[in-house]
Amino acid sequence: MHKNNENNKKPVILVAIFCILAGFIGGAGFSSFKLGKESSSADPAMPSQKETPVDALKTEVMRNPGNGKAWIQLGNAYFDSARYLESIDAYSKALEIDPSNANVITDMGVMYRRSGQPQKAVAAFDRAIAADPAHETARLNKGVVLLNDLEDTKGAVAAWEGLLAVNPFFMVGENKSLKEVVEAYK
Repeated sequence: MHKNNENNKKPVILVAIFCILAGFIGGAGFSSFKLGKESSSADPAMPSQKETPVDALKTEVMRNPGNGKAWIQLGNAYFDSARYLESIDAYSKALEIDPSNANVITDMGVMYRRSGQPQKAVAAFDRAIAADPAHETARLNKGVVLLNDLEDTKGAVAAWEGLLAVNPFFMVGENKSLKEVVEAYK
């Protein structure tokens, strides 16, 4: 009887192993089918997983060219990815909608500088300062471009003195005031 019992166990074990394998393979196949079906029936209005933030913003500004915020976001995305000319173009579109946005004008000035156009950078910083006379970043950057790119020390000092008139305590480093920098260049 003992021998007959062992012979009966072998087919049961084989059937159990077959059922486990069939369940695993069937489950994996069903999951693949289900996932494939869900991604193909996704909402066409939703961006695909392969669409980048830049692509989504480009789509938005094509759909809504009057969306200044989207143009700014697109300019910022190009700014962050060092796509200078594309950033300038996006910022220009944003400024057609809101020509007095000193932050955007300043960012555009930075992109002009990075693209090797220091005169346009200074003009952009001047435009930002005209839009917001207290705009510290535009005043600082104007001095940096004048000093480093255009080798105009007097112009840089004048730009920074304008910044000091707005904020006499402006710091350019952890332990260095702009006032010290100006004195060093005088």
